[in-house]
Amino acid sequence: MKQTRDDIRNVAIIAHVDHGKTTLVDELLKQSGVFRDNQEVAERVMDSNDIERERGITILSKNTAVTYKNTKINIIDTPGHADFGGEVERVLKMVNGVILVVDAFEGTMPQTKFVLKKALELKLPVIVCINKIDRPEARPTEVVDEVLELFIDLEADEKQLDCPFVFASAKAGTASLDSDVPGKDMTPLFDTIIDYIPAPVGDPELGTQVLISTIDYNEYVGRIGIGKVDNGSIKVNQEVVIVNHHDPDKCQKVKISKLYEFDGLSKVEVNSAEIGSIVAISGIADIKIGDTICSPEAPVAIPFQKISEPTIAINFMVNDSPLAGQEGKFVTSRHLRERLFRELNTDVSLRVEETDSTDCFKVSGRGELHLSVLIENMRREGYEFSVSKAEVLYKYNDRNQKLEPMEIAYVDVPEEFSGNVIQKLSSRKGELQGMTNINGGYTRLEFAIPSRGLIGYRGEFMTDTKGNGVLNTTFDGYGPYKGDMAYRKQGSLIAFEAGEAITYGLYNAQERGILFIEPGEKVYAGMVIGQTGRAEDIEINVCKKKQLTNTRSSSADEALRLSPKKVLSLEQALEFIDTDELLEITPESLRIRKKILDPLLRKRAGFNRSNN
Repeated sequence: MKQTRDDIRNVAIIAHVDHGKTTLVDELLKQSGVFRDNQEVAERVMDSNDIERERGITILSKNTAVTYKNTKINIIDTPGHADFGGEVERVLKMVNGVILVVDAFEGTMPQTKFVLKKALELKLPVIVCINKIDRPEARPTEVVDEVLELFIDLEADEKQLDCPFVFASAKAGTASLDSDVPGKDMTPLFDTIIDYIPAPVGDPELGTQVLISTIDYNEYVGRIGIGKVDNGSIKVNQEVVIVNHHDPDKCQKVKISKLYEFDGLSKVEVNSAEIGSIVAISGIADIKIGDTICSPEAPVAIPFQKISEPTIAINFMVNDSPLAGQEGKFVTSRHLRERLFRELNTDVSLRVEETDSTDCFKVSGRGELHLSVLIENMRREGYEFSVSKAEVLYKYNDRNQKLEPMEIAYVDVPEEFSGNVIQKLSSRKGELQGMTNINGGYTRLEFAIPSRGLIGYRGEFMTDTKGNGVLNTTFDGYGPYKGDMAYRKQGSLIAFEAGEAITYGLYNAQERGILFIEPGEKVYAGMVIGQTGRAEDIEINVCKKKQLTNTRSSSADEALRLSPKKVLSLEQALEFIDTDELLEITPESLRIRKKILDPLLRKRAGFNRSNN
């Protein structure tokens, strides 16, 4: 007999990047009394990892819980970036409704569409929260219309269309049901959650059923499976079996050793949990996302959508440059292998494959950002390694036609830059599908473009639009291969010999292009030390000292002036490298190098390639 559990609400917060989800969760935590009055609380407390804080993005979904009017509200803060869409897809299976956060100025964006589509497909009720209502340029009425249009585009049903709108300023900690009436606190949003999000329903008499939707990892207890109790109850020391909808042969007997529920930002140990509770289960070594924990008497797997496949791959290799092993703590292939396979514990959208070489691993993910976050994390942990240029993963259809991943790119740019952007994206095999004028003198362009056409473009895009452009992409399935394209128009300046860069050598080199190094830095033959203005690579000796002679010229004592070096961030360096180059990554340095360091062997390889 099905029962409703009225003292619980399970809700996910979904939105486009930077529309204020995490700040909103902060306020809900503060105003529900999770923190003591005198407790100092960091901003965006849910973004617990360093990279999340620095970049202001959420990478992993986070669970928290607040209590309001004797009702426990389990809240899941999800990522807004397309590369972490895999996180959003699966946490929605744990909740009974969503709060869609939309910026009161920017309105609906590509990722808003992506996350909303997932929620509507699962028939989840939606509360729309128009956030940043206190922005001077806020336009709440128009944004409400945009949201409703999006609902209609996504074929929402009558019930979903009749959703409540809440107008909030997460920063100020206020919410209101009327855009013209300023709010005092978050009470209107809390009340809307209680009234509009359905309470979880399940049958307490049936056998246990818990679908694992997220995996957490802890050094001490290993993998922790997080999911919602759909039917029955779950208890510590209970004998259960693990089954999986996509793997019918799986039927593994295990024992529940520890059980937790969420309270505020912490996990609290409990002895049992009933229907509707979101629980964390530790002690099962190889628990995976999509597994269902069931009673042995009636093991029925809960259907679960497959995680989206990766579209892009990078080779991670042991660093074998002449400067290898000088700056990193973990440098061997065993270290690298262990760390990459450990990442699979928590990241379901990632694939790691061994290659013919024991020193090289093929790592596939959802996009450049997805993989660059992994690289940055490893670098901070003391790993030293090399990576290749990102390459897309191709597929072949029944007729053996080559297919490649396609994206829809939405570009918002000031009108004066739109011509330049259209020209650049067209040269990267992009097809312009729509062009509309939006407020503030901006143009919105919509392109269908191969994923590889966007590799290495973001940095160029920011330069072309003087930092005023916004580029968003969503994956759009696989399409026919669009033909070859050149990634980079400019060649590299390559160091000719090993040593230390000297001012005199660099002074001569800077006439040929832009430098990435400065005097005193160690270099080796085959290392890329700058970018030329021409299409081909140039080798140059930057360790060269000035010849001493007896004659003195009148200008000899004048200091040689060097232009400041161009400092590349990790993303820029990953974008810059070409297919015959590698990026050497250590905790202290980023160095670009040619795959083949020896100039003679490099020329021979280039000659053979052009003849084939």
